[in-house]
Amino acid sequence: MNKKGFDADKYLEEQARFILERINEGDSERLYLEFGGKLVQDKHAMRVLPGFDENAKIKLLHRMKDKAEIIICIYSGDIATNKTRADFGITYDLEVMRIIDMFRQYGLSINSVVVTRYQDIPPVNMFINRLERRGIRTYKHSFTKGYPTDVDTIVSEEGYGANPYIEVTKPIVVVNAPGGGSGKLATCLSQLYHEKQRGVTARYAKFETFPVWSLPLKHPVNIAYEAATADLKDVNMIDSFHLEAYGQTAVNYNRDMEIFPVVRRIIEKISGVESEYKSPTDMGVNRVGFCITDDDVCREAACQEVIRRYLIAKSDYKKGKSSEESVKRCKLLMDDLGLKEEDRKVLAVAREAAEKITANAVSEEDENVAVVALELPDGSIVTGRSSELMVSAAAALLNGVKQIAGIADEIHLISPHVLKDIQNLKCEILRQETSTLSVEDVLTALTISGATNPMAEMAVQKLIGMDGCRAHCTAILSEKDENVLKSIGIDITCDPDYISKNLYFG
Repeated sequence: MNKKGFDADKYLEEQARFILERINEGDSERLYLEFGGKLVQDKHAMRVLPGFDENAKIKLLHRMKDKAEIIICIYSGDIATNKTRADFGITYDLEVMRIIDMFRQYGLSINSVVVTRYQDIPPVNMFINRLERRGIRTYKHSFTKGYPTDVDTIVSEEGYGANPYIEVTKPIVVVNAPGGGSGKLATCLSQLYHEKQRGVTARYAKFETFPVWSLPLKHPVNIAYEAATADLKDVNMIDSFHLEAYGQTAVNYNRDMEIFPVVRRIIEKISGVESEYKSPTDMGVNRVGFCITDDDVCREAACQEVIRRYLIAKSDYKKGKSSEESVKRCKLLMDDLGLKEEDRKVLAVAREAAEKITANAVSEEDENVAVVALELPDGSIVTGRSSELMVSAAAALLNGVKQIAGIADEIHLISPHVLKDIQNLKCEILRQETSTLSVEDVLTALTISGATNPMAEMAVQKLIGMDGCRAHCTAILSEKDENVLKSIGIDITCDPDYISKNLYFG
């Protein structure tokens, strides 16, 4: 689990140098830099490129903080539908607020938030009001008239001119978003139009980590990107524009390939000169592929990510959060790599443990059991089963910290009386529908127990070492339990089944 295949320090140096070179090229006064992916806590990159610093991008910007300011885009439709970021289980509107806080922690200047393709509906207006009342400037951009074919209308007062100009002051303007399809490109091009009207020479560039243009088309790292964006229907392909212009093979994806001719024409219409870019790859500034130090490690990690994405897609489909098409797409990508679900080691262990319990069932509780298998940093795997006392994930965590700390299984880290008292609190005083202890309940009890029990205190400290560990549950976890595990850093997947028939009270 601890093998590394990526040099994070080299990447930071190489990427910073390359971005600064792009900024200093030509006679531009301002660069609009579209940042795709996640600026902070890029868990996907960390999973497929072991050794990648999840905060590498924001550290790059921190180096340029005196020259850069940030615009964050969010599509109004994602606010209306409560679209959720899978890594953290929070909606896009909350993610905007979270990343603003993160940027501020790194001393980066937040210019504003842009609501793209604005819809005049209550949830969108409430979001705007909430930001503005906290001192965050917010702009509304409408759908661009004439887009994507009528360039004359797009580059006019009816098109980009209909959007308000975002007041910027620094030479580098980073345009970011909580996820794909948020309107980053449209915002950049709209700003290029307004800058031209003001007599300012501005340029555009793009920073996307994936797909990795310098890796082969069917490299598992690039296929993992397709799995991660199955809901967006992204497909990797050879950049034919780049091949024709330079005779060099490069990988890009369908949305960039499809829109490139239009983007090039728009930039030329705005600037009045031939575009400097001959291909979508030309627009990019990504150097991640040149910092891979062990290709085999990255291939294996990416294969695991493809399986992970398939399992998540199946669970999300069961929850009504994704389409059957996304599931099928992920399955095809697994087949392309010759993978099966059981190649995720924790999945096979969890299912086998659950089958043994069910086969030897002596009660109805045993027949409806859920099991979590948790892989520890040393590669060993522990399991935990659901019971009337606690959920399976909580049991697995306790078993895990015991093994890491070398504590005998029969030793109680938390007094049974304490656990029973918490159950009584939940059921009799708080009048909750279930008294089963959640992951958070058990971790809170463990932490409090540490005040009088040295072994419990040691167990709590061992939780820190679980960042990056994999786990699998044979049933869908509650959203609350799943989010707690993710907060610890545990990569959890689930089988698409519910342990209970209840629709609300799990």
